[in-house]
Amino acid sequence: MTTNASHELILAVETSCDETSAAVVRGGKRILSNIVSSQIDTHRRFGGVVPEIASRKHAESITAIMEQALAEAGVSFRDLSAIAVTQGPGLVGALLVGIVAAKSLAMALGLPLIGTHHIAGHIYANELVHELVYPCLALVASGGHTELVLLESEGRFRIIGRTRDDAVGEAYDKVARTLKFPYPGGPHVDRLAQGADDEIPLPRAWLEPDSYDFSFSGLKSAVLAAINTAAMKGEPIREAALARGFQTSVIDVLTTKAVRAVREFGAKQLLLCGGVAANGGLRAALAARCEEAGIPLLVPPLQLCTDNAAMIGAAAHLKYARGEFTPLDMKAEPGLSLEDWSVVS
Repeated sequence: MTTNASHELILAVETSCDETSAAVVRGGKRILSNIVSSQIDTHRRFGGVVPEIASRKHAESITAIMEQALAEAGVSFRDLSAIAVTQGPGLVGALLVGIVAAKSLAMALGLPLIGTHHIAGHIYANELVHELVYPCLALVASGGHTELVLLESEGRFRIIGRTRDDAVGEAYDKVARTLKFPYPGGPHVDRLAQGADDEIPLPRAWLEPDSYDFSFSGLKSAVLAAINTAAMKGEPIREAALARGFQTSVIDVLTTKAVRAVREFGAKQLLLCGGVAANGGLRAALAARCEEAGIPLLVPPLQLCTDNAAMIGAAAHLKYARGEFTPLDMKAEPGLSLEDWSVVS
């Protein structure tokens, strides 16, 4: 079954972690509104996201956020074609808030419901500003995910590499806490690294010669060891040099494996996506490597790198266009598989 989807209006909802977001997207590519309410100030004093608090904040604001998205888009409930919502991965309590809101709307309005994969959203955020050419390869870099995903055709995902321990964003936050930076720490490490005059060399975890997997736990331990060594010697911690050494190691592994995968699988484009795609050092280094290798690089604007509902609307369009809707008994799935979420036809 296929649906005429060139002009459909999808109201999308995203509540997987600590951003409450709703957006109206037309035809999977045009953003009419994209409202994002961040909880960073709430969680900062705890040094990270507290799941119960995140769920409560979503419940307090989700209705107002959806109403604001419709008002900014200049549409009403009766204009909508479908309701999309992040089904997973994410924090189960946070996901449930968005799912209950989306189900209620879909049932009340008699509209199709589309449970959507969070990482598919990050990948298809690129299609909100670029034209994708298949096959293409996505480098997903976020707080909870580090993956290389091959898209052989539209909406068909195959993971060829993933982290075996810490995700890259998680590693950034742990290093930031070690250096006593406030949450979220990744941007602090990035700024410090880019402004450093020197660098403390740190190891790279390449794993097996043919592996596209990643590992950052050893690098995190190397940063801690460097700090402890300086303390034992009574020397000041060279924070900037350490941040630069950490970031250089991360970027070297990510860019090298991504470029190698593009060549091996014959991808026509490399897509950078996820929250860490906002990292200035990574964006610059990957752009330089891709230019040298003659690889077209697609990177979303900063506001589409972090969690937002417009990206969920873009990914949901894949399902809407094929009439692949989700039953109203859908459950939140914190471990939802990206490959299993792929379109059927």
